[in-house]
This record gives sequence, C-alpha cells and structure tokens, in this order.
Amino acid sequence: MSDFLEVMKGRRSIRRYLPKEISDETMQTVLESVRWAPSWANSQCWELILISDQNLKRDLQSAVSERNPSTNAVVDAPVLIALCGKLKSSGYYKGSAPTKFGDWFMFDLGIMCQTICLAAHAVSLGTVVVGLFDHERAGEIVGLPADHEVVALIPMGYSDQQPSPPKRKEMAEFCHHNIFGRS
Repeated sequence: MSDFLEVMKGRRSIRRYLPKEISDETMQTVLESVRWAPSWANSQCWELILISDQNLKRDLQSAVSERNPSTNAVVDAPVLIALCGKLKSSGYYKGSAPTKFGDWFMFDLGIMCQTICLAAHAVSLGTVVVGLFDHERAGEIVGLPADHEVVALIPMGYSDQQPSPPKRKEMAEFCHHNIFGRS
C-alpha cells in the first residue's frame, strides 16, 4: 500500500516535456492499466485516440482555450491522448438510465483518466488533464462518431519540470462521521 500512496502523492500535473519518445513497451504498460479500470457494469465505455502526429496536435491545440495553461503541452508532449466516451452505455439498462445522474460515462472516464495518470507516473511519465477546450471541434478533428464525446486531452511524456505539491485539505475538512458536518 505504501508504494501506491507514494505514486498518488508524487503525481503532478506536468505541462512541460522533454523531447524524448515513449517506448512501445512503456506505452503498453500504461494502456494495460486502462484495461483494468473499473466501470459501471463493466461497460468500459472509453475510447482512447493516441496522437503523435504534430499537425494533428496543432489542430487540437487550436481548439484549446487560450486561457488554458496546458495549451503548449498539447503539442510539446510526445503523445497526446484524446480521452473519449461512448454515450448511453454506462449507467444504462435496457436503453434507459435508472439513476438520478443518468449517463455514467463521465464517472467511468474519470476513474479511467486517473488510472492513466497514475500508471504514467509509476513508469516515470508526466501527464496533465486538459478539459478547457472546444469539445465539438476536437471531436471533428479526431473523426469521432456522433455517439461519442471527447471528454479530455491528456498530454503525456517525460517531465521537464518538478512542480511542488499543492496544498491539500486535512482529512477533518472533508471527512464526516455518520452525518454531514460531524468530524
């Protein structure tokens, strides 16, 4: 368990990358982790588009908001992952979503996204999750079918920085016992 906690505590959002390619073996290790990420009724509603073509990365960069601090990471990282989800598959039984929250694809993709980021960190790769971009335009650029959504872009590569850990809440600030507000 201590190894897992060290991976959790050590992972950072990386926005600057070394010009070093990721080996096929290392990439396969990260992708294998995705196969084992949990999902609603094992729906595995995710699709990953692994982008290494610089022109395609530049096209996607133009869909990223100028305010986003990860804009350059989209083209600088050796690999850009377009994290996509299939609609109406996670959280559905017989064509309907029986829970208050409907389509669970965002929940499943969140789990899978963290899995990618932690697996990447465990093999000395850095990642950052980019969410502030024109999702429709990104979907068009990568040729996504209408029943799928691009949820996030994840630049991945060897880090060219060592960010400090951000301040974290103390457990007493978010942990409640039996009812909300009781620490």
